[in-house]
Amino acid sequence: MKPKYQLIIDDIKSKILAGDFSVGEQIPTESAMQSMYEVSRQTVRKAILELSNEGFLRSEKGSGTYVSNQYRSKSGGNSHKKTIGVITTYISDYIFPSIIRGIESRLNEDNYSLLLASTNNDVEQEKKALEMMLSYGVDGLIIEPTKSNLYNPNIAYYLSFKEQDIPFVMINAFYEEIEVPFLCLNDVQSSYLATKELISNGHTQIGLIAKMDDLQGKYRMKGYIKALSEAKLRFDPEHVLPFDTETKQALAANLKEFLSKNRDMLTAIVCYNDEVGMEVIHACRQLDISIPEQLSLIGQDNSYIAKNANIKLTTLTHPQEQMGRDAADWVIKKLQGKKDLPNHTYYQPELIEGETVLKRT
Repeated sequence: MKPKYQLIIDDIKSKILAGDFSVGEQIPTESAMQSMYEVSRQTVRKAILELSNEGFLRSEKGSGTYVSNQYRSKSGGNSHKKTIGVITTYISDYIFPSIIRGIESRLNEDNYSLLLASTNNDVEQEKKALEMMLSYGVDGLIIEPTKSNLYNPNIAYYLSFKEQDIPFVMINAFYEEIEVPFLCLNDVQSSYLATKELISNGHTQIGLIAKMDDLQGKYRMKGYIKALSEAKLRFDPEHVLPFDTETKQALAANLKEFLSKNRDMLTAIVCYNDEVGMEVIHACRQLDISIPEQLSLIGQDNSYIAKNANIKLTTLTHPQEQMGRDAADWVIKKLQGKKDLPNHTYYQPELIEGETVLKRT
C-alpha cells in the first residue's frame, strides 16, 4: 500500500495533468488539504515538497502554493531532440508490432525519439500512460484508444493536450465524444466485404463474432448487418457471439458452446479479426467440425496469424505499418507548422482469398 503522502502526490499530479488545476492557479491551503485527505500537516508538507521538487508546484512565501509548469523542462521534454509519445492497447501482440515499426521508421527519418506505453485496453492504465506523457512533456502523441466504444473517463487528459497545443492523432479507432484527428481502417466496409463474400458463395446462415467494447467491433457489426440487409437475409441475434476485453479469456469456452448450439444452423462465420478466426478453427477441431466443408470462416486484418497458420485464413487487409508511418508523418508535419492536414483518414480493405471459404451449390 502506498504511503499517504504518495497518494496526495498522485492525486494532485492527476488533477494538474488533467487540467483540473491550471498553471498559475493556487491549490488548497495546507489546512484544507489536511481535512481533504484526512492526514497530518507534516504529510501534506512532504507531498508539497516532493511536487515542488518535480516542478509541479511552486510556493510563494506569505501567499500560498501554485501550479507550475516546470515539470516539463525537468522531465527532459524540452530537450533539442523532439519526442513523440505512442500509446497502444498492446505492444507485442497481433498487428501492433507492425504498426509500431511503421511509426518508428518514420520518426527515425527526422531524428525524433519515441516514448512507448501500452494500456492492455484498461482505462486506468490509459490514465497512467497519459499522465506519463504529459509529465514527460512529449511534443506530440499517437494513441490507440482504450475501449473506444464505451464512455472514457480520461477525456479530460485529451482536452489537456489540446489546450497545451500538443498535436495528437488516434489510430484504429477514436472517441466519438470529442473531435479528434484519426487514421482508421474502414471497419464497416471490412465486415461488409467479408459477409458479402460469404453470401456470393451461397451462404445464407452466417454468424458473427464481435468484440463490443471497441469501436471496431461496433462498426464491423454494422458492415455485417448492412450486407445481410442488402441480400434480404434476416439478422438473427442468436447468430452473434459478442465478447469484450474482460470476457476474452473465456472466449474459447464460449465459442465451443456457440458452435455446438448453432452446429446445424450456421454454414459460415465472420470473425472480428484473424486472432478470433484461429480461435474458431481451434474450437472446430475439438468439436470435429471441418473447415471449410461444414463451416466457412473469414477473419479480418491480414495479420501474421492468417499467413502462418496451418490453414490459410481468408481475411481482409489492414494497413498496419503504413498506418503507423502515416500517423507519425501527420504529427511531424503538424509540429513543422503544416496546415490543411486531413483530420480523418480511412483505409479501404481488400479481400485476400485463403482456404477457409467453401462455395455452396
